[in-house]
Amino acid sequence: MTAFKFDHIHVFTRDPEGTAKWYEKMFGAEVIRTTPGGKPRIDLKLGGANIFILDVSGDAKAVASAKHPHTGLDHFGLEVKAIDKVCDELKAKGAVFTRGPETIRPGTRIAFLNGPDGVSIELLERT
Repeated sequence: MTAFKFDHIHVFTRDPEGTAKWYEKMFGAEVIRTTPGGKPRIDLKLGGANIFILDVSGDAKAVASAKHPHTGLDHFGLEVKAIDKVCDELKAKGAVFTRGPETIRPGTRIAFLNGPDGVSIELLERT
């Protein structure tokens, strides 16, 4: 069978700089700025994953993502230790939580927060 390896998440935004700064501030993401083909590009490294930021500010057809519940990709998750402390730290930085932290089953606690442009992010602690 073919071996698959996760490569990236693509985030569309009208404010690439603001989006990059948010992920850097909240999660300590590494911001990588390049200019392939003479066009500015911002990528992030976060928890071993690549997040590619695409500027859609010039596209009048670009709309905000769907409200919950919906079909398609729902969120991405980040594993943490000491989730309650992490949530308190993120709240102090201005993060807006939509759920938790709460125990969903023994040994698993979760919380969800809003990222820029309607991106839902789950924090997950497994013990």
